[in-house]
Amino acid sequence: MNGINLKRRGTKANLRKHRSVFLPGEDQQDMGAMKRFSTLFTSFRGKVNKDRTSKEPDLPASTELSPVEEKAKEQRYASGQFFFEYLVVVRPKKTTDGIYEPQIIYQFPKKDGMVRFQREEEEKTLKALTLFCFPEGVNWAPLTEYPSETFSFVLTDVDGSRKNGYCRRLLPYGKGARLPEAYCIISNVACFGLFSKIFDEVEQRRKISMAMIYPFMQSLREAAFPAPGHTVNIKSFIPDRGTEIISLTRPTDSWLEHVDFSTLFRCLSDEAVLKVFAAAVLERRIIFIAEELGTLSQVIHAVAVLLHPFIWQHTLISIVPEILIDVIMAPTPYLLGVQKRFADQVTDQTELLVVDLSEGRKETFIKCMGDEDTILPHKLKEEIKQALSAKNENSSLEELNRVVPEAFLPFFIKTVGHFAKYIVRHGKDKRGEFQPTNFCKAIESKSTRKFVKKFVQTQMFDLFVQEMEQRPVSQDGTGFFDKKIAEYQKKMREKVKKH
Repeated sequence: MNGINLKRRGTKANLRKHRSVFLPGEDQQDMGAMKRFSTLFTSFRGKVNKDRTSKEPDLPASTELSPVEEKAKEQRYASGQFFFEYLVVVRPKKTTDGIYEPQIIYQFPKKDGMVRFQREEEEKTLKALTLFCFPEGVNWAPLTEYPSETFSFVLTDVDGSRKNGYCRRLLPYGKGARLPEAYCIISNVACFGLFSKIFDEVEQRRKISMAMIYPFMQSLREAAFPAPGHTVNIKSFIPDRGTEIISLTRPTDSWLEHVDFSTLFRCLSDEAVLKVFAAAVLERRIIFIAEELGTLSQVIHAVAVLLHPFIWQHTLISIVPEILIDVIMAPTPYLLGVQKRFADQVTDQTELLVVDLSEGRKETFIKCMGDEDTILPHKLKEEIKQALSAKNENSSLEELNRVVPEAFLPFFIKTVGHFAKYIVRHGKDKRGEFQPTNFCKAIESKSTRKFVKKFVQTQMFDLFVQEMEQRPVSQDGTGFFDKKIAEYQKKMREKVKKH
């Protein structure tokens, strides 16, 4: 599957824009039109509702805001200023059939005053997300030991909106055999590291009492989400410790704040990462296999960020619940994370890349199409490998966030960085028109031109160009990618002068 063929022209009305999990440089960016799995998720929610018991989970009552306060805070949330929408605590509960089902035992805030349709939709979504917290299915039993793990997933709803789910799953504080719990935060914000710190605080409070979670989350919900590089201070009270100030700092590079490259390069060699990158660039079907949920979510999000400034426009499920395993049969591009216990169910598919991330594996690539090593132009591929050699096993997160983008971003600059010259405008305020034929002809290298002819057929490139066509002339050259292209061109001119 060498990308997909698209009808090049589109109207502004057809560009449906959404917040992305992968922020390309600014605080808020548009997704553009995207091939979503909305229908899939909708049917999944219906399936969950049909299969599961109709008994509602008992939710502890929480102190509600006054109608005026709630309305003001909802307006702030609509503007994207809230940290999160919900915090839920999920735990497997034994049913009358003797099996364990994940159910919500705590929710904050619990909204009232919704009309019936809104309430039903919220209930369906909340029930569905429990399956992402415990994707293994119904095979659970009380445990005395269980390693804590933090992972994330993305929910795409029927209206195309995306929400990020952040989970920490652990064995609750106590003695004897007990069931694990998952703390799950649903947010419009993509910032994995920040929410990991929030979970640290939630976990400390849960050891004392579930009631201790409420005041901290209430303070967090009332705080404005900080701009890149800024800090927000949250007051927190815990018995025996008194009132403390918790500082939450957002990374300066907002488009990197949802990713941890260390997991990707711990699981895969540089050569293997390039093979995966090549398949992702041409929007192929890719399945990652591992037992750890954190490994799956971190690797998939890291692979998606390697495509920056382009955005993966297709199905992305970092952890596929057992009930949704049939998604592997979809003929369209996807990035999927599947637990190793379900590996036998995914390896009988054709025309896809199956990557085993687990320790002690016999082979990394269980299935491939065979041409992954030849997709990228050889010279540019070697340049990426050379740039990646600047990192090592002991590289910090900050070092990786510098080295990895500096290795992959020049690839796109050198292959398609001349795009602006081939967007023709017939008037200052007119929509631009991209000229793909002349754009490809302008590339001197035959191997690079061969690659670009395939890349321009992908939906991620098509949507990127449509955004550029509609961008006001006043904004030309002001974007993150534009600035990096200008820096590269300046460096090349200086190099020529020296010679």
